[in-house]
Amino acid sequence: MCIAGSARSRRSFPPMKNLKYYLAAAFLSPASYGFAQTAADALRFSQTSPAGTARSLGIGGATSAVGADFGGLVTNPAGLGLFQRSEISFSPGLGISNTTSQAFGTSTTDSRNNLQVSSLGVVFSARRPDSDQADWRGGTFALGVNRLSNFNQNFRYSATPRLEQDILQRLSEGQGNILDDLAYEAYLTERDAQGTYIPADYENTGQLTQRETIQRSGGQTQFDFGYANNYRDKIYIGGAIGIVSTRYDVVSTLTATDPAAPSGNPGTAFGSLTLRENTQTRGTGVNARLGVIYRPVDVLRLGASIQSPTYSQVVETYSASLNTTYDSPITVDGSTLSSGDANYPAEDLAYTITSPFRATGGVAVVVGKNGFFSADAEYVNYGQARLGYDDSNSTAVSPDDLGPANDNIRQQYQSTVNLRAGGELRLDIFRVRAGYARYGSPYKVSSSTSTNTRNFYTAGLGLRQNNFFLDVAGVYSSGQQVYTPYELASPQNTPRVSVDDNRFTTTITAGFQF
Repeated sequence: MCIAGSARSRRSFPPMKNLKYYLAAAFLSPASYGFAQTAADALRFSQTSPAGTARSLGIGGATSAVGADFGGLVTNPAGLGLFQRSEISFSPGLGISNTTSQAFGTSTTDSRNNLQVSSLGVVFSARRPDSDQADWRGGTFALGVNRLSNFNQNFRYSATPRLEQDILQRLSEGQGNILDDLAYEAYLTERDAQGTYIPADYENTGQLTQRETIQRSGGQTQFDFGYANNYRDKIYIGGAIGIVSTRYDVVSTLTATDPAAPSGNPGTAFGSLTLRENTQTRGTGVNARLGVIYRPVDVLRLGASIQSPTYSQVVETYSASLNTTYDSPITVDGSTLSSGDANYPAEDLAYTITSPFRATGGVAVVVGKNGFFSADAEYVNYGQARLGYDDSNSTAVSPDDLGPANDNIRQQYQSTVNLRAGGELRLDIFRVRAGYARYGSPYKVSSSTSTNTRNFYTAGLGLRQNNFFLDVAGVYSSGQQVYTPYELASPQNTPRVSVDDNRFTTTITAGFQF
């Protein structure tokens, strides 16, 4: 581990049980997992949202039995068999995220906007003419990309948290970690030859004003290659290979300030500090899907599909910096200082994530040329996700021990069912759509104070004119997350920030048939 400016030798001192300066301790506690893998990482990269074209989104993502839409390739590749003609489509979108954070008795709001490509694909259909009496009516091949998840989000909180004794114990035992070294290099934990903190008035430091801002960006995009064939316009069978690209960036900026005394006296020598952590995650994974759609009569379609676990190789790059200011200059090794700076240079960590198997079943009822109604149920067991070691990467370090994280995955997460339903009304060349999706909580009741159930409300419009089509969809989603600024030895004392996340996404799809 390399810390900029770490040439100063560190001293070893016995525990100080009456230490009241808790600031450095509060920043030591995140280091136990700041550059390590947790159950939350496996969950984050295993969850998805309704995806695809504006048509798919407009009906709540309930596409497993509908077919003839590129977005349905994500849920059931057999739907390719219902294409009558080849087509190309492009679906840009705009996402707006609004968050409300509840922490330490205070409420704070924030927002973030982002542009994205929801879908881009081309479909090549080779359907036989109706005069051809062959049992297999022709195959369809498709390739393109679909956006699976959106990580873009900003939230923040402000508080004057209460000091916990177990944080002090961790500081006094001098646990070596990234933030411990940063604190030392920025003179927060500097002591003289007798073991007394410099300056000695750290003992008088009271509660500090703490603020943290978390900025998240990125998402998961799946590159799909799919093929389906059509048996007598009754049975449609398809398969697909998906290559998942993951990009997830987190920048957290945490500040703490010692309020000045009413008289204007700075109080203690300490003034403020700013801790900035930057984590960049890049990954590539692969999965496979098989699906079938059965049409016993023209009015009814039944769909079913399975998706293998997604195996991903991931590289996480972590860096951090700590900056401190002092209201009164401090003297260290004969030098007078009014600030301190320390940096942890970027380091790569390589590991693997195996996301869970998925199974989907659905039904679509087609009302002649007036429209249709569809519904899906998707089973996924988040407790089956696993973190692993990547021995193929020679340029990055490997995690020390993933056993505890995988144990937490099994203990915290459960199987759940995601429900999607929607419909389309056809009015001559126009289309009107609406849908709803409910993604069940991955948490076991005993392991989380947040249900983390996500709800999606969707609506859309469409236009079909000769060889051109244009669709627009809006998706409003709501859900709750729990953010842990740092973990303590006693789980019941670990602080938690409740984050209500409300998102609105608008997607437009333009396409041509040929």
